[in-house]
Amino acid sequence: MPAEPEQLRQSLSTATDRERRIRGAIDPTQRDGGDCHLIGIHGGRVMVRLTGAFTLCKLSKVTLKGIQARLVDKLSEWVRLNPVAAAGEAVN
Repeated sequence: MPAEPEQLRQSLSTATDRERRIRGAIDPTQRDGGDCHLIGIHGGRVMVRLTGAFTLCKLSKVTLKGIQARLVDKLSEWVRLNPVAAAGEAVN
């Protein structure tokens, strides 16, 4: 049975709000010559790519843990943060 237009609007609004909160958790990380890009959201998995100075930083795992903690705090649910490598890059 197809969803009613109101149900579709509510689910799209919820998805948009969730993505906005996820982006809000990631945005403060964009500093110090590094950047964190949201690649995709698949259920409880949030894929990000670290670029710039973050790719060479030995503390990038700490940065990812900080982002993870902000995500859980903003969403009030458990999500898994997955770093994604660009072509030719290795993920630590």
